[in-house]
Order: sequence, then structure tokens, then C-alpha cells
Amino acid sequence: MPGYSIIVGRFEREPSTAGRIAAFIIRWLVTAAAVWVAAALVPGIRLEGLGSTLAVALILGLLNAYLKPLLVISALPGIVLSLGFLLVLINTALLALTAWIAGKFDGITFAIDGFWSAFFGAIIISLTSFLLTRFINPGRIARRFD
Repeated sequence: MPGYSIIVGRFEREPSTAGRIAAFIIRWLVTAAAVWVAAALVPGIRLEGLGSTLAVALILGLLNAYLKPLLVISALPGIVLSLGFLLVLINTALLALTAWIAGKFDGITFAIDGFWSAFFGAIIISLTSFLLTRFINPGRIARRFD
């Protein structure tokens, strides 16, 4: 029996397994494009090859999915007091952690020179991801697979 969710006063069917996989792949590709844009625009970020781009996007996506919610909840008072600036610092730290994890693998070429490169890279990745998901809605694409 399919599951249903109530979203803003209407019933929406939850996406099927194929829909969830499609949404995941779209989000992964959006993140990969955003990482590529950041590497192209920020001089202190080095990224080589499609394989490295996809691997870095996967690492960053997993960190954003599992670690970022814990960091946001634990830093909520600071986020409120800093009017959200602490979120940029959390994104910066997650991008730096992504570079550190990627450096542990031989096949991934991704490096960040320092704090400011990670800071501006995190801002560019956030903005690019936001803009791309306005045009490419992973949730809407997932519903097409139902």
C-alpha cells in the first residue's frame, strides 16, 4: 500500500524507490556541478577530472545529509545570534572536511589551499546548488517515476 504525506493541506504520494533513486542522482549531479563551478571560480580549489568531481560531490552530499543536521542543531543558538552567519562557517568546515576525506583516496584529486578558499567555495557551492535546484526540481522529477 503506497504511503501518503500531508503537505500544506494536501495529500501527496511518497515517491517510489525508483523516484527516490532518481531524486538522489539528480541531487548528486547538482552538487557535482556546484563543486565544479566552485573549483573553476576559486583559485585555491583544485579539482581534476569527472571521477574526482563525482566522488567529491558524493562525499559532500553524505556529510551534508548526516553530519550537517547534527552541527546545525548543536549550534542553533549561535546561528540565531549570528543571524545565520554560522551556517556559512558550518558549510566551510564541511567543505574542508570533504577535502580532507578526499585526500585519503588515491584516485580523487581535490584540494583546498586554506580557509578563505574553503569559505568562498562553500558560498559558491551553496548559491549554485540553490539556483540549479530552482530550475531542476529533484522532487518533481522523482514523482515522474511513480
